[in-house]
Amino acid sequence: MIDLKNLTIKKVHEHFLKGDFSALDLVKAYLKNIEGKNKDLNAYLEVFDDVKKQAEVADEKIKSGKAETLTGIPFAIKDNILIEGRIASSASKILENYHATYDATVIKKLKEAGAIFLGRTNMDEFAMGGSTENSAFGVTKNPYDTSRVAGGSSGGSASAVAMDGALVSLGSDTGGSVRQPASFCGLVGLKPTYGSISRYGLMAMGSSLDQIGPIAKSVTDVEIIFNAIRGKDIMDSTTISENTYSKKDLKNKKPIIGISMDFMKKGGIDKDVLKNFEASITKLKSLDYEIKEILLPNIHYSLSAYYIIMPAEVSANLARFDGVKYGLHKDGKNLLEDYSLTRGEGFGKEVRRRILLGTYVLSSGYYDAYYNKANSVRKIIRDDFNNAFEKVDAILTPTAPTPAFKIGEKNTDPLQMYLEDIFTVTANLTGMPAISIPSGFTASGLPIGMQFTASHGREDIIFSVGKEFLGEMM
Repeated sequence: MIDLKNLTIKKVHEHFLKGDFSALDLVKAYLKNIEGKNKDLNAYLEVFDDVKKQAEVADEKIKSGKAETLTGIPFAIKDNILIEGRIASSASKILENYHATYDATVIKKLKEAGAIFLGRTNMDEFAMGGSTENSAFGVTKNPYDTSRVAGGSSGGSASAVAMDGALVSLGSDTGGSVRQPASFCGLVGLKPTYGSISRYGLMAMGSSLDQIGPIAKSVTDVEIIFNAIRGKDIMDSTTISENTYSKKDLKNKKPIIGISMDFMKKGGIDKDVLKNFEASITKLKSLDYEIKEILLPNIHYSLSAYYIIMPAEVSANLARFDGVKYGLHKDGKNLLEDYSLTRGEGFGKEVRRRILLGTYVLSSGYYDAYYNKANSVRKIIRDDFNNAFEKVDAILTPTAPTPAFKIGEKNTDPLQMYLEDIFTVTANLTGMPAISIPSGFTASGLPIGMQFTASHGREDIIFSVGKEFLGEMM
């Protein structure tokens, strides 16, 4: 029996090299788990039919002595990341039968490393949501409590790893869509510095906000994946090199951790989350971290700015789904009716809501009043964070204001759902890296996550703090 619960990438690699088990043995164990659990959890939309063949190819690479660290490692892939020849539906009826014609850059890199793709995971339609309840193919449930959501929009990617249906997974994060489900499912989730990982082959939601990020059980695994898929890409002009941002030398001192108690006192945070936040501060102090209070005077405007910028970019990006070029098509009396019938039937309620909001804020007479003003606020918030990082090296907040909530609890009130993003949207607005780390449980046994944010290009800081926080070998 392979102990799936306690595996890491490095452990699997060592087992492969020693011959303890093969990549084929490992994927068979995961496929058995998926078969037993996915019917209840709905983490996977599709398990690929060639998984065992992929494993046999990986085993040949291992036997020939050419194995890399990620060779034979089983991944779950969010349904908005393109794998050539595979369906990529973004959990939407409008793309239900669309087959990708090329590999995303991250997929190309993982293929070259010999990784195995188990299947595509469920998500909120076009990544719009924080619960995976907006999927056209049913909600994904939380492995800790199936009456609760797994988070979103990368809920399937988190649930797949938490149910031991994959060792690691990829998601995308536009406002917290990797970190929040990682928090809800007791996992580690990274939103990297904007531009550090190519978005080529990721279905665009908000182009100035989107980033692909890994989900795993350890910080070390997340770091390994990040280093494997990062880097400049000629297919994505927004990508950056490792040297784009200068790095302040910490001179072997521990990073200073900043907290904004003023922000934490705004209300709306679950009592278990607040208690866990205080416990996390105590734990960091016991590990000899200096905790310094900081001011982020404009952070309370971040959610408002985000929910203007993001729908505006959504309305532009989703204009391509018109039923003419690819995907669902409905015949009307004329071209305009073709569009309206196709989009009305193909897009779900939340997607339609955000397209309408975005079209409104970009319309004549409102562009300056809403979109330009929100971008001005975005710059002010980025400046606030840059000023804070003159005094501290990382900033601690909860990942989400609540633990995983009940299915159906918030989906009738969009504003309550949007408030789930209060701590996570800042990293997307500023382009800074942030990581969610498991930090404990509620009294009823639901996971809670804490978020560490660092300045641009300083993933190394949040990796080192996260590893020590979780007691991983440094």
